[in-house]
Amino acid sequence: MTNPLTPGQLTGARALITGSSRGIGAKTAEYLAEAGASVVINYRNKEARAQKLVESIQSSGGTAIALGADLTDPVGVARMIGAITESLGGLDLLVLNASGGMEADMGEDYAMKLNRDSQVGLLMSVLPLMDRGARVVFVTSHQAHFIREVETMPEYLPVALSKRAGEDALRGMNDQMKGLGIDFVVVSGDMIEGTVTATLLNRANPGVLEQRKEQVGKLYNVDEFAAEVALAAVEDIPKDHTRLVGDISSFQKA
Repeated sequence: MTNPLTPGQLTGARALITGSSRGIGAKTAEYLAEAGASVVINYRNKEARAQKLVESIQSSGGTAIALGADLTDPVGVARMIGAITESLGGLDLLVLNASGGMEADMGEDYAMKLNRDSQVGLLMSVLPLMDRGARVVFVTSHQAHFIREVETMPEYLPVALSKRAGEDALRGMNDQMKGLGIDFVVVSGDMIEGTVTATLLNRANPGVLEQRKEQVGKLYNVDEFAAEVALAAVEDIPKDHTRLVGDISSFQKA
């Protein structure tokens, strides 16, 4: 997959991508860095993987740092914000990519803590670092975005409900963001092949990925969907825009 952004397009921009030590977040960070942005790789517990990504970006001429923070831990988030302030002086782009809720032994309320509460908490912490013209991108799934219209798999329901709650809570802050001159964009996609969530879903419900692929004809892979997220960071699009990636016909009412 070719980077949808052009070299130098983001020169001078400073970006934080949450949950970016692997998967969609990591590839999004690579695309942004290749376009000239200084990127912050956020990770929860995959430090070695995050540092390897930083080294890869730097070896290609890009600028990157890795900062660990469990987004559900306010103390860890505060440390990360302090390090960003010291290293970069501010942020021009926040990509809220971190997501979860299917992990074992994380507690019944973990999905809501991560997918709603921590998204709002992080945004509140980051807003003072962002100037007019900055942008916030929230990454979600069709299964979550359309959960009020279309039922989803039982295994994914806690994630879908909490992701939609997170989207709603962030949209509730839109007037505040508008007042600061900050854009807010939602990027929603179907199941993405190669992600942790897709792997867990297929483990819990064998064959579900193939069934979904038969329904829609194509599922995006990590590189392809990350390209859509990267584009959402730079496109001249309407305020409050939702970028719906791929076929959404099965989520629309007849």
